[in-house]
Amino acid sequence: MYRTTRSMMMQPIGNSGMIPCSKVTVFEQEHFQGKSVEFTSECVNIQNSGLDKIRSIRVESGVWLGFEHHDFQGQQFILEKGEYPNWESYSGSLAYHVERIMSLRPIVCASHDTSRMIIYEKENFMGRSVEISDDYPSLQAMGWISPEVGSMQVQCGAFVCYQHPGYRGQQYIVECERHSGDYHHWRTMGSHSQSPQIQSIRRIQH
Repeated sequence: MYRTTRSMMMQPIGNSGMIPCSKVTVFEQEHFQGKSVEFTSECVNIQNSGLDKIRSIRVESGVWLGFEHHDFQGQQFILEKGEYPNWESYSGSLAYHVERIMSLRPIVCASHDTSRMIIYEKENFMGRSVEISDDYPSLQAMGWISPEVGSMQVQCGAFVCYQHPGYRGQQYIVECERHSGDYHHWRTMGSHSQSPQIQSIRRIQH
């Protein structure tokens, strides 16, 4: 098995002290076979590291975000600590088949203890709003009548927003460190965003 390493030392983040070095190993073939590359910092294009594509993943520490295309574009895949031997293990229940990750980066602000955001019914933080600080497999069950979320303000931590109840469908990762935590329009949740429909939300734990 071939292996290449991309390393980065621990570094300070704001006033919170030192953050642990996130670590992930990606493999060219399913079930952790073939050429592999180890990362501790972001990768904008996996092909620059000598791999054509990623078919399996082992997250050893931290939380990572994988993207369908290079430069952090396209469908997003949340990658928490554990092993992902094939596409189905990290893709969830997407409506279309995407068997590749071309770029990835760590999510350093993930934390269950301090996760908090406000969701709004309409764009630009207008309309009905509610504060989120827990996991909600169904927003409607908690009293959010609309099937859509027009905008949101992430005050602490990071969340995964899902298109359908039960943490299913398209995934949108929102973080306090992106856009200063302000997502004025549902399209800012990702380049793959095609609808404001969000029906379940959960916190991302580092």
